[in-house]
Amino acid sequence: MEKEIKREFMGKAISLASSNVHSHQGGPFGAVVVKNGEIIGRGSNQVTISNDPTAHAEVVAIRDAARHLKSFDLSGCEIYSSCEPCPMCLGAIYWSRLDKLYYAATKDDAATADFDDSFIYKEFALPKEERSIPSVQMMREDAVKVFEDWIKSDSKIPY
Repeated sequence: MEKEIKREFMGKAISLASSNVHSHQGGPFGAVVVKNGEIIGRGSNQVTISNDPTAHAEVVAIRDAARHLKSFDLSGCEIYSSCEPCPMCLGAIYWSRLDKLYYAATKDDAATADFDDSFIYKEFALPKEERSIPSVQMMREDAVKVFEDWIKSDSKIPY
C-alpha cells in the first residue's frame, strides 16, 4: 500500500513535468512536497515563463510548501521530483530540512535532453581561482561585523 502511495506522488510530479512541456510553460521538471500523506507543495519548472533562473520545480515546490506550512523548516516532509535534482535544488532540499528525496529520471537522463549539470559539479571541485566565474573577496572585515551583530542579537531566529 505504501509503495502505491509513493508511486502516486511520483506520478503527480511526473504529470506536472509533462503538463509543463505540453503547455509550453517551462522545462520538463515537476516536484511535489508531501507531509503526512498529503501534497502540501507543488512545482513545475518556471525558469523561462518567470525569467527566474532559480525557479526550478523543486524550489517552486519547496516555496509552495513553506507558504502552506508558514515555516521555513520542512522537517517531516518528503519531496518527489521527476528528475534527480541539480546542485542548486539539492542545496535547497538540505536547507529546507526535508526528510527524504525520491526522484525518477537521473541527471544523466536530463543531460541527454540538454540539461547537463556536470559542468557545475566540476566547477565546485576546482579552486576558486580556476573557476570560469571569477570569485573576488572584498570588505571581509565589514561583513564579519554583521555576523558579530547576529551572534549578539536577542531577536534572531536560528535556522
